[in-house]
Amino acid sequence: MQIDQIRTFFIELQDNICDAIANEGKEHVISDDWKKDSKQTLAGNGRTRIIEKGNIIERGGVNFSDVKGMSLPSSATATRDELKGLPFRALGISLVFHPLNPYVPTVHMNLRFFCAGDIGEFTNQTIWWFGGGIDLTPYYLFEKDACHFHKECKKSLDNFSTSYYPKFKKACDEYFYLRHRNETRGIGGIFFDDFNELGFDRSFELVKRVGNSFLPAYLPIVQRRKRLEWGQREKKFQEYRRGRYVEFNLVYDRGTLFGLQSGGRIESILMSMPPVANWSYAFKPREGTPESKLYRHLKPFDWINFEKDSTA
Repeated sequence: MQIDQIRTFFIELQDNICDAIANEGKEHVISDDWKKDSKQTLAGNGRTRIIEKGNIIERGGVNFSDVKGMSLPSSATATRDELKGLPFRALGISLVFHPLNPYVPTVHMNLRFFCAGDIGEFTNQTIWWFGGGIDLTPYYLFEKDACHFHKECKKSLDNFSTSYYPKFKKACDEYFYLRHRNETRGIGGIFFDDFNELGFDRSFELVKRVGNSFLPAYLPIVQRRKRLEWGQREKKFQEYRRGRYVEFNLVYDRGTLFGLQSGGRIESILMSMPPVANWSYAFKPREGTPESKLYRHLKPFDWINFEKDSTA
């Protein structure tokens, strides 16, 4: 069955990523299998895998869920009236890693499959689509890392259409944007939603390519930066910038809103929050400091064609 293929892939991807990160930093990964019964608003099951106080990851998680409900919440139907009142099934994998070292960036990935209407059997009457993306949130900007990350994102899409990377990058820049701060959350990546234009098999293959690009995109950055020395100044700045992450997730993120509105599992929904964040009144880094470099790139930027030869 087609949905079973998606479920199998998401679970295997969860294991592959957790194993790779655990091996890289000798991290201890906690697994939490959970189930919501049919008496609740949302029924289904999943597995949350958490790393806390690790050697590389201060707090992170990779969550798999497979849930059903009688009607989609407003966050999912805001732009699609035809979905209102329909039963749905949603499968997804979501991850966020908040590293200990401020020179290692935070990373986020989400891949999901929704179907609505006839969810008992996957038929021509079933409304279905994929969504997701991957994005990077550095605290100290290294051009080499940003270029590498975007090139891996592009590589995962080019076999399907060379138009997808610029289209999905633009969507990512627009989605992960804090309007009240007039800045992007990080240096972007790719983002897509309501995607089914290639038919089921090819659309699913695209999602698999994006998912499998995570480790090649992120792990080399971790390996380059994890041994850089840092102190209280760098940690304080990291925690200040983590505040932006909290603001976005609680104010704008549709996935967080979907989970809360649909009666999802709170611990899994909020696993994306950093362990520590802070806010400073009217803070602005001094021009010319390592911290100020980040602020010059909190806007849409062409990392694929960035020509500076940076080995930093």
